[in-house]
Amino acid sequence: MSETNSRFSGKVAVVTGGSRGIGRAIVSEFATQGATVYFTYHRHEEAARETAGAFGAHAIHCPQSNAELIDATVRDIAAREGTIDILVNNAGITEDQFLMLMPQESWLKVLDTNVSGAFRWSKAVCGAMLSARKGVIVNIASIAGLVGIAGQTNYAASKGALLSLTRAMAAELGPKGVRVNAVVPGFIATDMTARMPRQIKQENQQRILLKRFGTPEEVAKAVAFMASDDASYIVGQTIVIDGGLSAAVA
Repeated sequence: MSETNSRFSGKVAVVTGGSRGIGRAIVSEFATQGATVYFTYHRHEEAARETAGAFGAHAIHCPQSNAELIDATVRDIAAREGTIDILVNNAGITEDQFLMLMPQESWLKVLDTNVSGAFRWSKAVCGAMLSARKGVIVNIASIAGLVGIAGQTNYAASKGALLSLTRAMAAELGPKGVRVNAVVPGFIATDMTARMPRQIKQENQQRILLKRFGTPEEVAKAVAFMASDDASYIVGQTIVIDGGLSAAVA
């Protein structure tokens, strides 16, 4: 095994929402670099099985809303592996709609999945990490949490809250050896962006300095860096991976 693909040898990583898109690329990146990887899924069982088989990872059905199941899952992984070194809070959903038309249920569902889910997972793993006085948590936010995007008030609020959660967690856990940071993808070529109307997609692409959408693999490499010892002095920070979109927004 080369130095590159043994970066996470002996490490145990948990990735929420790992069956498709950015989550799948993160699972692949950690597994390729030697980690033992567990990932969760909710609805996409077939994709989860394919991802698990492709990368030798462990797929676990675990909704973001089920705190008891999350706690039990963390206990089971820790008992089996002896540790959880890395948590990536990637699971998230969108239910886009203009504010005046948005049902309250859509607001609550997106906030619960994207923010409260990350809270539940972080709370579940931090006990063991604090006891070991080491560990890494990487929260996957979104450019929507930094700039205004019409029709995404619920999603933007959830991702903005996730960035604030990152900073507060870092302040609490950093002094005890647990690093917490956030990675903020811009427009990435996933199933989510594939559903965008063609005209909207082209307009957004023109706003990006690099004039293209990013790839899940580009995000995954940044996540792996933030989880690695190469980032050992980075705590409470937000790394933006958007091809220059936020730099170009007036």
